[in-house]
Amino acid sequence: MPFYIYLAAEGMSMAASAAAAAVGAGAVALFRLNRLPSSPSTSYRSCLLLKGLRAFAPFPYRYHFASYSTSSLLSQEAAAVASQLPRSHAANTSSNVVEILEQRGLLESLTSDGLRSVCSSSAPNQPPLRVYCGFDPTADSLHLGNLLGIIVLSWFLRCGHRAVALIGGATGRVGDPSGKSSERPELDLETLHKNISGISATIRHILSRAAPTPDSVSILNNYEWWKDVRLLDFLKDVGRYARVGTMMSKESVRKRLESDQGMSYTEFTYQLLQGYDFVHLFRQEGVSVQIGGSDQWGNITAGTDLIRRILRVEGAAHGLTFPLLLKSDGTKFGKSEDGAIWLSPSKLTPYNFYQYFFSVPDDDVVRFLKMLTFLSLEEIARLERDMDTPGYVPNTAQRRLAEEITRFVHGQEGLDEALKATEALRPGAATKLDAKTIEGIGEDVPSCSLPYDQVLSLSLLDLSVSSGLLESKSAARRLLKQGGLYLNNSRVDSEAKKIEANDIIDGKVILLSAGKKNKMVVRVS
Repeated sequence: MPFYIYLAAEGMSMAASAAAAAVGAGAVALFRLNRLPSSPSTSYRSCLLLKGLRAFAPFPYRYHFASYSTSSLLSQEAAAVASQLPRSHAANTSSNVVEILEQRGLLESLTSDGLRSVCSSSAPNQPPLRVYCGFDPTADSLHLGNLLGIIVLSWFLRCGHRAVALIGGATGRVGDPSGKSSERPELDLETLHKNISGISATIRHILSRAAPTPDSVSILNNYEWWKDVRLLDFLKDVGRYARVGTMMSKESVRKRLESDQGMSYTEFTYQLLQGYDFVHLFRQEGVSVQIGGSDQWGNITAGTDLIRRILRVEGAAHGLTFPLLLKSDGTKFGKSEDGAIWLSPSKLTPYNFYQYFFSVPDDDVVRFLKMLTFLSLEEIARLERDMDTPGYVPNTAQRRLAEEITRFVHGQEGLDEALKATEALRPGAATKLDAKTIEGIGEDVPSCSLPYDQVLSLSLLDLSVSSGLLESKSAARRLLKQGGLYLNNSRVDSEAKKIEANDIIDGKVILLSAGKKNKMVVRVS
């Protein structure tokens, strides 16, 4: 029985060339094939919709492939949607990224084992995959909860694939209900644009270092294809493919419906918005894999289902989820006493970021080394063995974790800054202090400002109290006798110690320490 396929101008066959001519003339090119292609001259690439064709925008998936021909062509070219992409470097698929993620505890679920097969080094002529992860602009910086998505994207990059970070400029206005007990507050446009700019910069900063070539990473904003969509088009072209029963069975929906808060219609449709993002990226950008945290399973499967229903393509789109980052006691990892662990240095300095990972308990450090770093499993196993030896230096594994993850997020410059500040703040350190270093950590430790004439000749005990480091002079005296009171990292033993001009570093600051952790930066004006 004859069937119809729309041909894109990017194909290499004569039919595709004819399509290009027809599209160039402003026509819609429809071609009739009476048999399956018997040679690569009419390939699945030739059946991809021309990117530039906008006659049916914003829902160009109205051109659909016959399921019989599509499945045959997919088997012929292994779901080669990604073959539209420029190949500036050869894909290194000698390592199966799915197996790597599984070995490192970064794999929660797959929509099918097809992704494992596609990633196998034995797959013949397999082009690099294009993989995307979404980030809603709910804040002006990403936080530790977003980091696993970036790490998983980086593993795909390391295995020769390509990464797409999708910023939810449109979906961020709705708010993802997944894992939330109440509706997100609405963001005004100014805040939204600021957030989009902030997280785009963070992603670009991190992934640009992980990418083997500049074109390996793309950052897109889904507002670009949602801004012109009309409600009636959405209902007709997307809504009719969605089944309410399936949507209501999603865990994120079911939990909210069972709660006192309930769920708004806006939130209920979120899974369709994210699902259509996958449809758009699959068709227009050659993206065939979506990744996300385990709480995104419902949204990801909504996307693979829409691709199957709308494009009538079976087994070409894949979803992968990774687990939430939890401590050994089951509590969520990624919060500090002051709130979220931000990835932007403007919201959390590299020093504080480094210190957070340096303080990870022994029970968690090995697992986090596997999940959050790119160290080999052999090296991690060696660190784990060393932890059980008599001569093990405490926190060696934590130090390696902190160094690796700080370098990944903030670069070598950020790590150097963190290490310098760490050394500067270590009581008893022999490192010469300078005002620039002390000022650099001023945001990370308490500080105060005092006049020069008030500080000069003041006793250290009195300065410890007037600066707010200690509550009373008796407490300062007691700490001094215990050997825990430091001036500029030097331990002070005499109660008679008074502040001299050379104690004021570069004539600007003094660093006081009460024990190893409690510090105070005194700015002298």
